[in-house]
Amino acid sequence: MDTGSKPFSTGSLLTNSYQNFAYHLAAMRPRQWTKNLVVFAAPLFAFSINIPSLLGSLFAFTLFCSASSGFYLINDIADVAADRQHPVKCKRPIAAGFVSIPIAVGMAVILLVGALGISWWRSPQLGAAITGYAILQVAYNLKLKRMVILDVVAIATGFVLRAFAGAAATNIVLSAWFLICTAMLALFLGIEKRKAELRLAQIQGAKLRTVLRRYSLPLLARMESVVTTGTVVTYALWSAGPSLQGASTSWMLLTLPFVLYGIFRYQLLSDPQEIDHAEDEHLEKGGRTERPEEVLLKDKGILFTVVGWICTCFIILWLKNLGIIQ
Repeated sequence: MDTGSKPFSTGSLLTNSYQNFAYHLAAMRPRQWTKNLVVFAAPLFAFSINIPSLLGSLFAFTLFCSASSGFYLINDIADVAADRQHPVKCKRPIAAGFVSIPIAVGMAVILLVGALGISWWRSPQLGAAITGYAILQVAYNLKLKRMVILDVVAIATGFVLRAFAGAAATNIVLSAWFLICTAMLALFLGIEKRKAELRLAQIQGAKLRTVLRRYSLPLLARMESVVTTGTVVTYALWSAGPSLQGASTSWMLLTLPFVLYGIFRYQLLSDPQEIDHAEDEHLEKGGRTERPEEVLLKDKGILFTVVGWICTCFIILWLKNLGIIQ
C-alpha cells in the first residue's frame, strides 16, 4: 500500500551531513589558518628540524587554529546583522543561516576553552602565548581595530605571539633578531593590507571604515618604507650567522634574495597603479593584499618565494649536517 511517504535515501542523508559539516567548517574560516603557520618558523629558523620539534609546532598550530576560529565565530555572531546587509559577507555560513547562532556559540566556547586549557596543560609558556593572543583579540575587536596605527601594531603582535608559541612548544630559544624580523614582517603585511583595503574602497566608492578614514596612501607608503627597510636589515643581520648572534650558519645569506623578491612581489600586488591597470593576470581589481591568506595560496610569485626559501633552507641544513659547510 502506498502511504505517500518518500523512501529513505542513504545518499541524501550523507549529502546533507557533508553539507552541514562543510558549512560548520567554513564558519571556522580554515583559509585563515595559514597565518598560524608562523609557529613552524621557530624550529626552521633554529635549524631544529626533527620529529619532536615538528610535533610540538603542529601542536601549537592546532591550538592557534582552534583559538582563532573561536574568535572568528564570535565576530560573525556579533556582526550577523551587518553581514546580512553586506554583498559579500552575507554569504558567510552564520549570516546566511546555514549555521545557527546557538550552535556557533557552542563551537566558539569549545574551541576557545579547549585551546586555553590544553595550552596551559602543555606548558606555562605556551599557555601564556595563547592567553596573550586571546586578550589581544578581545582588545582588538573591542577597541584597537578602530585606532589608527595601533590596529596594525595589534596585527603584528599576533604574529609575534604565534612565533613565540612555536618556540615555547618546541623548547627553542629564539634570537632577538628573529623576533624583531617577525614583528617587522608582520607590520609590513598589516600595512599592505590597509593599503589594499583603502584603495579597494576608493575604487568601489564604498564607505570607509572608521580606521581607514585616518589613513591615506601617502602615509601608508611612508610607513611601508620604514618597515620594509627594517625587515630586510633585521633579516640580513640574522642570516649573517653566529657572529651576530643570528642564524647558526652565515650560509643563510643565500636566502636573502628570496626575501627581497617576496617583499617586492607583495608590494607589486598592492601598488595602486598596478591595481588600477590590472595588467598582470595575477592581480585583481583592488588587489589581493587585503586578504594575505589568498596571496599565499594563489599568487605564483609568492608561492615560488616560499617554496624556494624553504628548499634553500633545507639544502643548507643538509649540507651543514654533512659537515660540508659550517
